[in-house]
Amino acid sequence: MSKKNIIPIFVPHEGCPENCVFCNQKRITGIETTLSIDAMQKLIREQLRYFANEAPVEVALYGGSFTALKQETQERFLEGIEPFIVSKDVASIRISTRPDAINLSELEFLRIHHVRTIELGIQSLDEEVLSGSRRGYHADIVAPVAALIKRKGFELGLQQMLGLPKDTLKKSVATARSLIAMEPNFVRIYPTLVIKDTPLARAYSRGGYEPLSLEDAVVWLKTIMPLYDKAGIPVIRVGLQVTESINEGKDVLAGPFHPALRELAETELLVERVIATVPTVKYGLSFRGPGRLISLLVGNKGCGRQRLETYYNMKIAFAFADEGHLVADVDGKDVII
Repeated sequence: MSKKNIIPIFVPHEGCPENCVFCNQKRITGIETTLSIDAMQKLIREQLRYFANEAPVEVALYGGSFTALKQETQERFLEGIEPFIVSKDVASIRISTRPDAINLSELEFLRIHHVRTIELGIQSLDEEVLSGSRRGYHADIVAPVAALIKRKGFELGLQQMLGLPKDTLKKSVATARSLIAMEPNFVRIYPTLVIKDTPLARAYSRGGYEPLSLEDAVVWLKTIMPLYDKAGIPVIRVGLQVTESINEGKDVLAGPFHPALRELAETELLVERVIATVPTVKYGLSFRGPGRLISLLVGNKGCGRQRLETYYNMKIAFAFADEGHLVADVDGKDVII
């Protein structure tokens, strides 16, 4: 997927026909009221000044189910962005919606209004999970809608949630495999958090829902993320964006919240790859390689280093090096990881 500069515009809980148990868009986005068109245009102008690279700019309408809005409301937002497309400051528009709010006429409307990317909040393809989350549709509608979006030339993004009511790791793996079969251009993965003022928060308070622990979420992620990676599908985000309100002790009541959740899973995967490649060490072990890989191997707050030093029962040195891969010096011999 080509690199883009994204200008996010949040449309909290606009158009949603259902009240999903996990959702409170106003708390998630930190926005209590819908942006006016004037305010949206002002925000776009401000954001355009910050981009230092030449990548195309895309305005993304996030938050609610955009295509479930009345079409005149959709048109008002889209036409408010159009002057920036005419001036070539913005290349395209991205919208986020539900699979049951897309049809052929809607896609034709979106195309003439410069929408090029459509993200579908799928969350799960298990019927028990969909019902327990009050999604309001059945799994069998998703694949035909995804196929239609791609056939009409849109870039397709899919969103998956982990740990919803009635979910299991096996069910989430099955959902991931089904989403991969739809050949999206990218995916997002969101382990479920308990957000204030949601049906899920009320269920949690009375003991009717138990979220994933942070440790379990890492296990689920390190199981599911490689499936997308092997299929060549980028995972462009893991977990909700940390904001003033989306933080422990604020609007997040429970669940696997961590500002570096993806890194925790990727560190685990890299540590496991090291151990599989270098099962034993007699005298000494050190690593050198590109900064990102070394930092990932050391891990958030040294978690990777600690696990490796415990496993090998020795101190381990890590060094940045101008190499294209991670190299382990094992008892004086180089081993490419």
